[in-house]
Amino acid sequence: MRGRLNALGEHLGTQLWPLPTLGVGLAIALGVGLPQLDAQIYDDLPPWLRNHLFGGEAGAARTVLDAIASSLITVTALTFSLTVVTLQLASSQFSPRLLRTFTRDRFVQITLALFLATFTYALTVLRTVRATSGAQEVFVPQASVTMAFLLTLASVLSLVLFLSHLAQEIRVETMLRNVHANADQTIRRLLPEPPSPRTQATAPPRPPANAVPLPAGTSGFLTAVDEVSLLAAAVEADAVVLIQRHPGSSLIVGTPVGFGWPQSARPFPPDILTRLRQRVATAISTGFERTGAQDIGFGLRQLTDVATKALSPGINDPTTAVHALSHSSALLCELAGRDLAPRLLHDDQGQVRVVLCRSQLGDLLELAVAQPRRYGANDPFVLARLSSLLRELAWCAGHEHRQTVADQLARLRTTIAAQDFDATERAWLAELTEQVDQALDGRWTPGGNTS
Repeated sequence: MRGRLNALGEHLGTQLWPLPTLGVGLAIALGVGLPQLDAQIYDDLPPWLRNHLFGGEAGAARTVLDAIASSLITVTALTFSLTVVTLQLASSQFSPRLLRTFTRDRFVQITLALFLATFTYALTVLRTVRATSGAQEVFVPQASVTMAFLLTLASVLSLVLFLSHLAQEIRVETMLRNVHANADQTIRRLLPEPPSPRTQATAPPRPPANAVPLPAGTSGFLTAVDEVSLLAAAVEADAVVLIQRHPGSSLIVGTPVGFGWPQSARPFPPDILTRLRQRVATAISTGFERTGAQDIGFGLRQLTDVATKALSPGINDPTTAVHALSHSSALLCELAGRDLAPRLLHDDQGQVRVVLCRSQLGDLLELAVAQPRRYGANDPFVLARLSSLLRELAWCAGHEHRQTVADQLARLRTTIAAQDFDATERAWLAELTEQVDQALDGRWTPGGNTS
């Protein structure tokens, strides 16, 4: 259930409509309730307060509210247009997977909510203003019109701040920082503790010969795993469940996501097996795109996409690629100090019932460096930053990850050897790769600037 709630929160957090919709609802309630309160308490207000409220007649109140409503809907349309242009720029210039970073921006959502709420409030109050017409009593909700004026001032200030905020958000440095911050938050939430001797000593159970495959119920990207439901399903079937696919994996309906096997030597009864497969399929949520709810590699995927896009012939911006690799290096070093072993869920008797596999550091490192190494092979500065990334990871990672870094270093040296660099560039890159070897041996020497 917690996994599903995190996935739902992640989905709603990246939508532009929830906060504006809430703002419209609150504006309607305020626009209906405040004029009624206005009619009851206006005569009891102290004179100094009434002097600061709107003092015009019904015609003036209608004019003010009509001007506010018409101008705010125009400003709202402008704000939406600027947001769409920003989304288009981010998609074409950097990566389509950065759109989630923009749509989850709370400042943009609150600004749109304020504009729409002010527009809705002005229209709602406008319907309560009454001029002299036959037996109808004149009514001007002066406090309500004053509130509309204050909301308009807040909207004007928000528009200025929104334009300034938007100018900052479209900078690539800001985008990379936001991706890094979101990915770091996901890592700290899902992997809160570094490896401990106790967890390292606990080996997950391996599938026996009588293990049966557990198929996916839907196609899409694995977005969340409901651990509580999985554990309950395993306990109910008196089984052990191994989920080999981790969040971020692409699933196809009917293909196995893992295996299950009974605690006893006897095979599953047909009805128990059918029930287990149904409950496992229900506990695994899929979506049409990857999210950061439980996917620790999603941030690296975004950063790699930015680096790859920057290295394309149409963009040709290796500096952005170098910056993206710097953020990837920081995330990899953070992951190297976390427990990436499979997550084990135990029943009330302490027996392992569910094994959830996680992305391994080798796979995450391949995700971060493979495409930049291929598409930036002819740029010595990109290769130099890749060397520095491996050096930094070798220094931060434990001995168990030494071979992973060494394998990537060998592939990087092969790429460098295949390029047509001059003698100075080759000597520089050779020095940087040699420093990776030194870091693998626990030594850090001066030199090798890649900035």
